Amino acid sequence: MRNARVLTALGLLAAAGAANAGVSSTWTATNDYDFRSFSQSATGPALQASLDYAHDSGWYVGGWASNVDFGASDPDLELDVYTGFTKTFDNKFGYDVGIVYYSYHAAPDPGANYFEAYAGVSYDWVKGKVFYSPDFGGDTTSGNTSAEYIQVDAAVPLPANFSILGHVGYSFGDYWDKSVTDYSAGVGYTAGHFSLALKYVDNDTSKSDGTRITDDVFNNEGRVIFTVSTTFPWSDE
Repeated sequence: MRNARVLTALGLLAAAGAANAGVSSTWTATNDYDFRSFSQSATGPALQASLDYAHDSGWYVGGWASNVDFGASDPDLELDVYTGFTKTFDNKFGYDVGIVYYSYHAAPDPGANYFEAYAGVSYDWVKGKVFYSPDFGGDTTSGNTSAEYIQVDAAVPLPANFSILGHVGYSFGDYWDKSVTDYSAGVGYTAGHFSLALKYVDNDTSKSDGTRITDDVFNNEGRVIFTVSTTFPWSDE
């Protein structure tokens, strides 16, 4: 019920602000909330929503919420807030810099919350981004908590509203006992105001060294993920 109340409140705020220029809200339903190939919803479904404001200068600010499942006594709601600057030029090059704060509610340990700073560049349908956190995952039990993440994403447009989707990411730094390379490939389709995506997600972890997690919580086995999303206000185009 807590998740439903938060997401409903976010939806009401989005509806109230939709008439204001630069305000938008994206809603997504998925069979599994995947974060860098690790399930954040114990391989179960998730409902996600954002509320964003973008200024003509390139500055943006927003919030994003999703249900999560990290085990019986751990948080059941993730709420992220972020701000940054982005711009795309006429030659199709662009940049994006900012910071995001991840917070987890109903968590017994408030230290689970943490910051990440990011910087990225893009050209047409491909983009790359670098993330850095001084205390990744809110792990304050030791001094070795910093982590970095590099990702490259592509969405190649095809005829008839289809697209090919690709992703490669690399997690490394003091937090990780062993670096992790994650990847996904799939297909996207736009149907009116809705975007659909079907992708296969996996990584280079191994059962032999214990880095492959087969339990539902934080599962990182190869799996198929389906998402449906829409962004308000709907355009008349």
